[in-house]
Amino acid sequence: MVDLIYIAVVFLVIALVAYLLGARGLAWFSAGLAKTVVWIFIILFVITLIWRFIT
Repeated sequence: MVDLIYIAVVFLVIALVAYLLGARGLAWFSAGLAKTVVWIFIILFVITLIWRFIT
């Protein structure tokens, strides 16, 4: 699951660089992908935590 955080950080860096270079559409898209990956990470983390407490 650490790979998901790494991917989110990469998309965030791409978004920041694109914003600084003036590509606002690409920055918006990359930031949206980063946000989605972080939410997937959080959901999987909670599911894993619950699974560990059950078993």
